[in-house]
Amino acid sequence: MSQLYDSIEPNVIDDEMVQKAIEEQCPEDIGKLAKREVINFKDVTELQLSFRNILQIDNLWQFENLTKLQLDNNIIEKIEALEGLVHLVWLDLSFNNIEVIEGLDTLVKLQDLSLYNNRISKIEHMDTLQELQIFSIGKNNLTTLEDVIYLRRFKNLRTLNLMGNPLCDDEQYTLFVVAHLPDLVYLDFKLVSDTTREVAVLKYQDLIEPLEREEAQALAQLEEKQAKQKELEYHKTAFVEYLNGSFLFDSMYAEDTEAAKLAYLPGVGDLQQAYRKEFVSVCENLFNYGLKEYEKREAEVSDFYESLHEALTANQQEGRKIILDFENRNKRRLDEIHNASSYDIAESKRAEYKEDILQLSEALMTLEMLIADQLEELIKDFKGNIAVIASSFIENVKELMSQCRDLENHHHEKLLEISITTLEKSIKNELDEDLPADVRMLLVDKNTIVNAVNASHGIRLLKIDKRESDILSNTYRWQTSVTEKAVQNEIDRNRDRIREIIQYIDNLQEELDNVEILEPME
Repeated sequence: MSQLYDSIEPNVIDDEMVQKAIEEQCPEDIGKLAKREVINFKDVTELQLSFRNILQIDNLWQFENLTKLQLDNNIIEKIEALEGLVHLVWLDLSFNNIEVIEGLDTLVKLQDLSLYNNRISKIEHMDTLQELQIFSIGKNNLTTLEDVIYLRRFKNLRTLNLMGNPLCDDEQYTLFVVAHLPDLVYLDFKLVSDTTREVAVLKYQDLIEPLEREEAQALAQLEEKQAKQKELEYHKTAFVEYLNGSFLFDSMYAEDTEAAKLAYLPGVGDLQQAYRKEFVSVCENLFNYGLKEYEKREAEVSDFYESLHEALTANQQEGRKIILDFENRNKRRLDEIHNASSYDIAESKRAEYKEDILQLSEALMTLEMLIADQLEELIKDFKGNIAVIASSFIENVKELMSQCRDLENHHHEKLLEISITTLEKSIKNELDEDLPADVRMLLVDKNTIVNAVNASHGIRLLKIDKRESDILSNTYRWQTSVTEKAVQNEIDRNRDRIREIIQYIDNLQEELDNVEILEPME
């Protein structure tokens, strides 16, 4: 611990500390208000906790909308408890006792990071900070120039401070850094000149070119991986993931130890290859059908929301027209009531205006009732269409999965025939093949071999059943989700619209009630 703090008691971050910090950083009038009222930490976007002798970061999870955090000039030893501050753009941890860069993974929006004057000996664990533009890590314990290469991954990095680290003593320091970080604009508070950049590139081009090739290859691999993941997610939304190939077939045998033994029996290899070919063909038919049905489902949902939008737009336009007509007719009505030549005239005009407000309320409510009825029918039709699409899909999936079962049953029968024939040959010592010992153990009697074949068959059927069940369950969930969402959205919209109309009418009525009638001049 730094000698500066030896005589001071270390602090922890608690509600009292942050409350005081917020009061201090607010303007004087707001600060006084903050002292009287409880501050909602979710509303705070900047927090300064400098020079408070903080030993451990904690209790900041409530500041979920924080964009700027200052924790400099404390005695912090570990970067931690920041994972909830996902909106942080600016973080200052300078002048602390930090030894390892860590705990920053979730701060993906971070643009400015200061770790100046700590005890860090390696630049690491920052891969997710792809928005980083300014990085200060001067006055630490960085010793090797190669550490700088890690920073090449930050394509937005423009300002870097390394001053005060042992690696700066290397006479090639500046050229090495500039060569390896070609987009850097400022290094150690100085503008990187074009001349320096040219000299650096020339000097280190033999090192940079292999690096660039490696990075290009890594980027290509990453993009390929991301593309595959995106494709897989698409297949999952269609409920047919891993059906475009032999994945299901292979999974049926993956945990089946009996099948592995039975594969040694004469003729089983050819039988299994034929089975595999037909089974995969059915899976691919299901996969292609599933993708087409997914597009059909998406089109149905899209058409529904387009029709919904058209109906609502027409209704809203009619509502605006009714309100505009009302406001145009009654622009001067309040002034006329206020300036009426007599109390009786004023009351008469007030009554007329009140009646107009009532008629406006009825017109808007009637319009809302009409659109509610229209949307109810639209949603009813939508639910019916979704039910038909889901039902058709489910029936066809069942049919295709039934084909898979038929193939499995046929394979099972053939395998059973081969197994019994092999058993009979084994008993008569007529087997030409030299079978492994664990396979020969299956050929001791009919019950043993039949049990092995049946167990293997059962495992494969369970895999088929499980895959079918997953598809059907996903389809039912989708059907329920998409229709319930449409219903709930309309309930919420209708409730909000009625509340909006009532509030508007109440405001008009309140304005009318608050109009004062002038005493007529004598």
